[in-house]
Amino acid sequence: MWVRDRLGGLWRDEDFTDWYPRDGRPGLSPAQLATVCVLQFLLGLSDRQAAEAVRCRIDFKYALAMELDDPGFHHSVLSDFRDGAGRLRWRTAEDGGLPSSAVAVVSPYDPTARYARRGDTRWQGFVAHLTETCDPDGVNVITDVATTDATGYDAKALPGIHTRLKHRGLLPAEHLVDGGYTSLVHLEQAAREHQVTVTGPLPVNTTRQNRRNNGFGRDDFHIDFDRRQVTCPQGETSAGWHGPYPASSPTAAPLIVARFTKSQCRPCPARTRCTTTADRARSVGFPPRELRDLQLRVRAEQQTPEWQARYAVRSGVEGTINELAHGHGMRHCRYRGQRKAHLQHVFTAIAANIERLSRRPTPGETPPPRPPTAFQNYLDQHQIPRARSWRSARD
Repeated sequence: MWVRDRLGGLWRDEDFTDWYPRDGRPGLSPAQLATVCVLQFLLGLSDRQAAEAVRCRIDFKYALAMELDDPGFHHSVLSDFRDGAGRLRWRTAEDGGLPSSAVAVVSPYDPTARYARRGDTRWQGFVAHLTETCDPDGVNVITDVATTDATGYDAKALPGIHTRLKHRGLLPAEHLVDGGYTSLVHLEQAAREHQVTVTGPLPVNTTRQNRRNNGFGRDDFHIDFDRRQVTCPQGETSAGWHGPYPASSPTAAPLIVARFTKSQCRPCPARTRCTTTADRARSVGFPPRELRDLQLRVRAEQQTPEWQARYAVRSGVEGTINELAHGHGMRHCRYRGQRKAHLQHVFTAIAANIERLSRRPTPGETPPPRPPTAFQNYLDQHQIPRARSWRSARD
């Protein structure tokens, strides 16, 4: 009743036009088409002959569990059926006998589900990405839901999220994200294409010197983009400037590599702080100037109290994830396949939004008091006094 009275319904029939064939005919059964292909090889029939047999022969209709008056299909359907699913091949000893995690089938019930691990959490299925508003003066609602392969990087989902939000007119000025989404490339892309500031912890430098904190890291070298030179902490200037090389992955930035020579590095008294190999010279990799400037600025901002206080608001989405996972069972797919799982995620988010919006008091109406928790009821039943604010309580 609330959905009809306040929202006027959620959809119209026209919203689902793209879900159905334009000519209005139902799709053909892939099981029947696969059976026809087997009969083709059994009887030596061409596509035209097989399609004609499906239309005219009673034994074909019986094998395919079709009605006697079924008109069959055009012979070109068989060619379309055989194109798009890849080709079958045997695994060999060279590839280890096992497929990569991105293509390995891990569930007999859903061949599109994949095995994933994040820290101590392991699961089989997909990854749901949630975006919600964080207005302190209003009801926070979920504005986008994305369902992706469980083996992919979180940052790969960010461009699609911004594109959908722009289409709906819901792009934020600042997007607070988890550290998994803060790819340097996507931060620059969001600002350039959508004028959106992506705020999140940018990954730190992972070189050996930075990890051990006992050597010269990349930030200890002075980079001169105009002269295409890099100066090391000992004053030596690089002899080579190469790149930028293409990114190794969609979430990685292009890389420029500056190299020093062996004659520069061997006699250096600080060589052991730079490289551990005696016959090897130091090389320094870094992104192009625009991305490098962005990287330095973001990493500097992350250290300020203002940035940390602003970013703390993002923690609210963890409660939303918990609400959908434990309150609405979003982590247990009711359907098979990524597309249907995405439908479940969208429906779950809509249900959570309706629940939140329906609880919002009308203007001028006093909001109802929050019901006591089970623990508070226990204290009241046993006449145990409780402070008005639990934070003010002291042992």
